Amino acid sequence: MLLNPFCPLTAGKVLALKATVALLLTLLIKSRVQIAGASALGLLLLLLQTLVFLAISGGLALAAGGAAFYAMQQRRQPATAAS
Repeated sequence: MLLNPFCPLTAGKVLALKATVALLLTLLIKSRVQIAGASALGLLLLLLQTLVFLAISGGLALAAGGAAFYAMQQRRQPATAAS
């Protein structure tokens, strides 16, 4: 079975995977640099990690909202065509 790239669920899965990869990559960079306490670089990486995670999770929420809206439109469309 081939997956349709325009399917909202597939887009949600891809966004979730991207969020996970970005989070793990940022954590790996932080651990490799071995930043002391509250250094400026540590705070910068923490801010970057937080912003990337929030941006990607926002995209995931947007994709889920779009999928819900699309599903609602698909359910309403046959009902109006029958009337």
